Amino acid sequence: MSDDPKDNSQNPVNKKSVNVTELAPNASALRGKKTDIQNPELWDFPMNYPLSIIGHEGEHDNLLNEVKLILGSQFPDFDLASIEVKPSRTGRFHSARVNLYLTTADQVNTLYASLDNAKTVRMVV
Repeated sequence: MSDDPKDNSQNPVNKKSVNVTELAPNASALRGKKTDIQNPELWDFPMNYPLSIIGHEGEHDNLLNEVKLILGSQFPDFDLASIEVKPSRTGRFHSARVNLYLTTADQVNTLYASLDNAKTVRMVV
């Protein structure tokens, strides 16, 4: 073994390639669809849930309309006027920011599935 602290040739960690499934054994076996909650034990319902829905470039008006349709159909008591739409720093994209009151995991799964299918939605954070 070399005395040089930068010499990692004898370090077994550097010789072994790491398989992703070793780090996260369940990563390859997601439960349900990609839009479903993967760790339901981490969710504490009912809860307030802030959400930013980022639209594709140039889709400001269509994004707002599509988000209103989705939220209005799934959350009839939600105040659609409370949706805040803000441009990105460069102005290329817009995000619709909402704060939802969620009571079940099914609501989350349905919401994310609907947003995933929306043509104007680029990403949800």
